[in-house]
Amino acid sequence: MTTARLTVALVLAASLCPATLSGCASTGIAVREAFGYAKREQLVDRVGDARDEQVEAKKQFESALAEFLAVTGVGGSPSTKELEDRYAKLKDSYEDSETQAQQVRDRIADVENVAEALFKEWNAELGQYSDQSIRAVSEKQLKDTRDQYEKLLGAMKAASAKMDPVLAKFKDQVLFLKHNLNARAISSLQGTATQVESDVSALIAEMQAAIDEADAFIKQMQSS
Repeated sequence: MTTARLTVALVLAASLCPATLSGCASTGIAVREAFGYAKREQLVDRVGDARDEQVEAKKQFESALAEFLAVTGVGGSPSTKELEDRYAKLKDSYEDSETQAQQVRDRIADVENVAEALFKEWNAELGQYSDQSIRAVSEKQLKDTRDQYEKLLGAMKAASAKMDPVLAKFKDQVLFLKHNLNARAISSLQGTATQVESDVSALIAEMQAAIDEADAFIKQMQSS
């Protein structure tokens, strides 16, 4: 199998797949498997992708917080140019955070699609065993893998859910400053800085928990 051939096959599958996203996802999984890319391998890779996006999102939210604190921490009598520059950086950082958050959501959806296909196939194959002792071993492996996966998915979704309220708060600050870019307005936001910082810290902790769960899941899958 070559990367070029697989790429061409995936492009053709995408052009022919059903209109529903789930249908397209199933088609892509099947095409990859036809080229020797097993569902198990696909799941490990998709979890790795989701973990990497969480790492990037963690960095981006930390950057957005730094820009927000830089704006609210302006003291004295800043010039209009200085305020405009800091606002522009905050706005860009907020928009980058929104984009990164969506990429995290997309990667989690990819993980769910592959996991559903893998577990459905694995469960169906249990009925094909003639040796019940071997079947029992496989059934236990399936249960252990599914349990670890559910723990991982829960951690990823918990982190993802915390992104929305943080993004909403950043958006509020950006919208407010857009029409109130002056020292008085900035001073009025200083009281919210502590709460925003606390919210981002909680989000970062959830993200790190999801990253750790992803690493544990990948390690389990690669060792079993």
